[in-house]
Amino acid sequence: MLSVAWHTLRARWAAFAGSFVALALGVALLTVMGQALAASLDAPVRAPERFAAAPVVVRGQDTLRVATSTGERTRELARPRPVPAGTVAALRALGPVTEDRSFPVRAYNAPATPDDLVGHPWSTARFAPYRLTAGRAPGAAGEVVTSGDWATVGTRLHTADGPLRVVGTVATMSETGPGTGLDPGTGPGAGPGFEHAVFYPDAQAARLAPESTQLVVEADAAAVRAAVKDEDEDQGGGGDGDGDGDGDGDVRILTGDARRLADADPGRDAEALTALNALFGTAGGVTAFVSVFVVASTFAFAVDRRRREFGLLRTAGATPGQIRRTVLAEALLIGTLASATGCVLGTYGAPHLAELVVDGGLAPKWYAIGGPSAGVWPYHLAFWTGLLVALCGALAASWRAGRTAPAQALREASVDGRALALGRRACGTALLLTAGALLAYTLATDPGELLHRKSYISRPLLLITAVALLSPLTVRPLVPRLPGAVGLLARAGAVAGVRRTAAVAAPVLVTVALAGSLLGATATIGAARAAEVRQQTAADFVVTPRDGTTLRAEALEKLRQVPGAVVSASSATTVFTLEDGVALVKSEARAADPALLATTVRLPVTAGRLTDLDDGSIIVTEEWARHRVGQQVRVWLADGTPRTLRIAAVLSIGTGDNGAYVTPANAGGGGVDRVDVRVRAGADPTAVGARLRTVDGVRVTSRTQWVRAALPQTNRTTRLGMLLVLGIALVYTGISVANTLAMAAAERRADLTTLRRAGATGGQILRLAATEALIAVAVGTLLGLLVTAVNLTGLSAALHLLSAPPVIALPWQALAWTTAACAVLATTTAGTSTTPALRRPRS
Repeated sequence: MLSVAWHTLRARWAAFAGSFVALALGVALLTVMGQALAASLDAPVRAPERFAAAPVVVRGQDTLRVATSTGERTRELARPRPVPAGTVAALRALGPVTEDRSFPVRAYNAPATPDDLVGHPWSTARFAPYRLTAGRAPGAAGEVVTSGDWATVGTRLHTADGPLRVVGTVATMSETGPGTGLDPGTGPGAGPGFEHAVFYPDAQAARLAPESTQLVVEADAAAVRAAVKDEDEDQGGGGDGDGDGDGDGDVRILTGDARRLADADPGRDAEALTALNALFGTAGGVTAFVSVFVVASTFAFAVDRRRREFGLLRTAGATPGQIRRTVLAEALLIGTLASATGCVLGTYGAPHLAELVVDGGLAPKWYAIGGPSAGVWPYHLAFWTGLLVALCGALAASWRAGRTAPAQALREASVDGRALALGRRACGTALLLTAGALLAYTLATDPGELLHRKSYISRPLLLITAVALLSPLTVRPLVPRLPGAVGLLARAGAVAGVRRTAAVAAPVLVTVALAGSLLGATATIGAARAAEVRQQTAADFVVTPRDGTTLRAEALEKLRQVPGAVVSASSATTVFTLEDGVALVKSEARAADPALLATTVRLPVTAGRLTDLDDGSIIVTEEWARHRVGQQVRVWLADGTPRTLRIAAVLSIGTGDNGAYVTPANAGGGGVDRVDVRVRAGADPTAVGARLRTVDGVRVTSRTQWVRAALPQTNRTTRLGMLLVLGIALVYTGISVANTLAMAAAERRADLTTLRRAGATGGQILRLAATEALIAVAVGTLLGLLVTAVNLTGLSAALHLLSAPPVIALPWQALAWTTAACAVLATTTAGTSTTPALRRPRS
């Protein structure tokens, strides 16, 4: 059987070229994705950066710990607690104590100024360790020392806190040579550029950032632990922390590698790799789906075109089982060769993907794909998946081939008989009903699930498969009568060869439906969120910090003194709740004065009243486990303080951005980051806006500008994921369309020769082929738009059930470009494959 299959492949290599290329490309992508996932499973431990030379770092407690019946639950606090004054005094008795502070800095006049400047006290520079490369240490207020090469001694900077003059520059020891025990530039956390620091005199840094949450103690670690333990016992606390950075009391003691936890965002590598895992996992899943789709479509069409050949074999005595095994043997050979080729291609492609994600800022600079550390499992996974895809794609085709009757050997007409086999019709109908039932069930039980990215990426695949299986039934109703002789023949050819038309339309359907569903889902959710902001914003102006994350107290006081303005200040915070007694859930919240809240926002209240909010209550959303007005709910504030609050009002869920509301007393130490301003009756809005803009350090936007800015922007990881998925689909569309049209042209060469004998010109033949190809593309596009409309309608229904604006946003530009690309691919392939038939036949 393998011998027959091998000779068939040699004789009909052109018919199987599309399947081979599709499989090889799919296995190559799976190999690359597998290696990428292997490289992103575990983030290497970063070395300490800012405190690499610090003996001991004592950090205020930054982890919330809650005991439950199934064990302790932990969450990172939004705001670490400061080190208690008693503990600081006890530590000063052991040795020098240096308080650390960090705050954002924004300079306006220097063109090469980085956007991520961060200020620190000069006394902490030696713990990195930094060393002066030019100039001197800062002494007077307004003098600073900078890291990196973006500023030089004498550079003057303008900031919201006043002018600064650079009196020195520094570099880390790993940038300037040995002496720290670190290899320069190697590994995470080593080498230059881990921050763009601006070092102030200690007194000025303390004024700019009064609260310190961590400090360096120049003493023996054991003595520090003993002092902290004694202080905790005196205060009735829990205990001290260990060298790994764990702590049960009010502080954490960090030594050794655990000092990295005192750096800014120590978990950024793990977060980046988690995003990469989602990206590569999605791309790998879509690759497998489209591979099965293309291979199954190609094998089905190839088997249908070989009816006479199988009829001859049946006439010669071949059994249906032998026919089926022949087709599966062909698939086995193609799958083996293509999978091996794909594994080799994937080996060379993996490093290029790593460069792409690193250059795009999606992965840390140390991230690399491939090499011995990746192991062999990505190759095994890709190879055997490719082989399985080939066999699964050919399985249905082999069953159809085995049912070929011997009389098919006498068949002369190329007109397709039954458009759809009973098995394909049943599978398509079952998948269509399943997709509808799943959508209805989700809308009835958890409509918010449809707004999650994993949901709107995976759910369309089921509907796409169902519509593609049933697509032959739609060819005749969707193809209109076309004018002219070429149009008449093109429609007749498309309707007569309904399986050929459906085979070309299917990959177009996949590409258009994916583009419309994925991009349309993000656009629809974004438009709903913007509409939600528009509905909820009652303020005439919104004031935010121009620098940093919070408004300074003096700026806030000046805003309140503006005549004719009602000023409602609020701060972003978080609250934690224990749901079902075991799940510690973090919820976003805002802290605002309840007397002013209702005048500047229009919240979607479903129960209770905003004015009932006080220091002993909270406003929650319907998403909370307990959401009845008057119920008591146990919460932990952003700094970990436990409180029991009464529910004063309940908000609808919306798009998920409706968070909880508390009073400033329950903000957990959060500063004001937003001020809503309402113009009083009779006051001049223009004059009020002008007075607001005179306040230093603030950014004033009108209501229209604020709503426009609220339109969510797709982050780089999501955007790259979308482009990767659509790029894969488009490439597979090109392979499938080219392969199908090439096989069809080879089969119809006799028909085209007859047309030439009848007097048709070469131009008419090419226009006929191009028109038939465009008809198939149009059918696939219409079906793809239908799938898109169903998916986005379901998403809009979910928004309506969540009390969010039920909008539908179709990505017309992306759909137009996708359709145009498919049309160009189809017409180019049709013209190229038809050209050999243009030679005028001999009489």
